[in-house]
Amino acid sequence: MIKMRIMMLVMIIVFKFFIGFTEAQLEVGFYNKVCPAAETVVANVVKDATKSDSQTPAAMLRLHFHDCFVEGCDGSILIDNGNNSERIANGHQGVRGYDVIENAKAQLESMCPGVVSCADIVAMAARDAVALSHGPVYQVETGRKDGLVSRMELAGRMPDVQDSIQILKQKFIEKGLNDRDLVILSAAHTIGTTACFFMTTRLYDFASSEGPDPSINPSFLPELTSACPKEGNPNDRLPMDHGSGDIFDKQIFQNIRSGFAVLQSDAKLMDDPTTKGIVDSYFGLLSPLIGPSFEGDFVKSMVRMGRIGVKTGSSGDIRRVCKAFN
Repeated sequence: MIKMRIMMLVMIIVFKFFIGFTEAQLEVGFYNKVCPAAETVVANVVKDATKSDSQTPAAMLRLHFHDCFVEGCDGSILIDNGNNSERIANGHQGVRGYDVIENAKAQLESMCPGVVSCADIVAMAARDAVALSHGPVYQVETGRKDGLVSRMELAGRMPDVQDSIQILKQKFIEKGLNDRDLVILSAAHTIGTTACFFMTTRLYDFASSEGPDPSINPSFLPELTSACPKEGNPNDRLPMDHGSGDIFDKQIFQNIRSGFAVLQSDAKLMDDPTTKGIVDSYFGLLSPLIGPSFEGDFVKSMVRMGRIGVKTGSSGDIRRVCKAFN
């Protein structure tokens, strides 16, 4: 019995050592000495891109999420290798902003060749996107390497707008994230737009009603069907956060509670007692004083997501261009 306990203790120590070693590879200010201007360059590129395209912040935020949820936060979504590209997988429909990342990478390569990874540029750009949208300013951990694998079939477990809440919870658990992370990261929909393509089933052929999703507030339905008519252009777009589509705030949670959620997956947060309770917790009578902080929780979830499947050391490399392996 004593020997068994000793062995278990040793295994726990070894496990914690390796976990700590892996996490130690990511740190705030990783490039401070080797490429001091790295974070400023990325921030300026995102800011300039936003001047010509107001949807750039939403694109950067979504790009980071989609990258992390496949092979981890390793820039695999950036690779363009033809018909087998991960970026053309069904689960990545509508993801864009690749040119912004390439622009930042080109500038950094001219200053610090072979130093800053594409995966880190994506993470930094997402952080800058939140700040530009009047969201919380936070520090991002860096030190990721770029992944060596990128294939379309690996993106088969991306969260989908038509997933049930049980499936959404399971997909987040698979990535080491919890129910609060699911709720909080869904709130990234507070900025940006979605295509009518993602609304068709919810508005006109919902499984349980053969019509619109009954969770849609009846007073909101005409606005949605007007923006996305049944025979309309599936590429037309509408804000994902009704009434607050350009500002990073918790209004999206109030919309979800009131039946004004645009995306079906956001509305599904009210189908589960746990996720519903998390949404509601940001609106308690005393929540401004003793309740959870939406901005603070968002930062925590973004940091946790940014650690998913990171490549460090010899498990990755630093690409010369983000869309191609070295």
